[in-house]
Amino acid sequence: MNSPLPSPEQTASGQFRAEYARRMNAVLDHIDRHLDTPLDLAQLADVAHFSRFHFHRVFAAWMGETLGDYARRRRLETAALRLACRPGETILDIALATGFGSGEAFARAFKLKFGCTPTAWRAGVAAKNAAMLAAMRLRLRRQDSNPDQAMRNPGQENGPNFQHHDDSNPLHRESPMQVTILDLPPASVACQRHIGPYGPAIGAFWRDTVAPWMQSHGLADAVCYGIGHDDPSITPPDKCRYDACVAVPDTFQSGGRASITTLPGGRYAVAQFKGQASAIADAWTRMTREWLPASGLQWDERPCFERFSAATAMDPATGEFSCEICIPVRPL
Repeated sequence: MNSPLPSPEQTASGQFRAEYARRMNAVLDHIDRHLDTPLDLAQLADVAHFSRFHFHRVFAAWMGETLGDYARRRRLETAALRLACRPGETILDIALATGFGSGEAFARAFKLKFGCTPTAWRAGVAAKNAAMLAAMRLRLRRQDSNPDQAMRNPGQENGPNFQHHDDSNPLHRESPMQVTILDLPPASVACQRHIGPYGPAIGAFWRDTVAPWMQSHGLADAVCYGIGHDDPSITPPDKCRYDACVAVPDTFQSGGRASITTLPGGRYAVAQFKGQASAIADAWTRMTREWLPASGLQWDERPCFERFSAATAMDPATGEFSCEICIPVRPL
């Protein structure tokens, strides 16, 4: 039995909500690009094309937190990522780059949110990275000294302790990642945003929202980019932002549902992924914690993304997902 077609009123309502989301997402992107400067409420209202008088109330109703709380959270989350990914950057430089007037003010706010000082946070990340690299090297040395060991069931190595290892360190059972450094050109893309937990909800967003839109705009075979803007270990899951982006011609008109932007080109570290979609988070973790610290490179401000072909990304026979994991890099 066919589902009833939406009424004109429902169609119009969906279009209005999409336009509302597009405007609010423009504000969120503007805030992220200007974390090092004071945020002007009137300017943000102008970015959204909303009333200056009511904008603060509109923002709080849409995001579930006030503008001040949102900006403070984003500054601290961005600082935490920079502490982890940029070991050569001083804590004071990170504080100033994320809008704090002094190292002392930054340290107080950071400890209030994360329960430790920025120095302790960075030391903890470094210790975790060192432990993971040491485990990988030990694993490789054992295989070199006993080639037969590489063919054994990983669950046999240490007895029953490995019986429940779905969330264990993936470096104990996987080979080093193969990463290529590529210079990618800029890409014009149409983006639709999902705010909420990563995981199965992202697949549903692509399937139920983005794919029908792509079909209706003749983009079924387009190159796609998935951009997770937040680290779910830092950002509350219900606040995590994800952009589903589709490559489009420069003259493309989205009709309002999608925002048109340009993914910046430049140097990226690129790793191939193929497997169940549930395993891609581990691949990102391995690339960040295993490969990046030993590469002589670091993240820069451009977005990282997963790049894939809409037509071939999913293998219907195996359910495996294929994509390229792309991290923007610059020298340490």
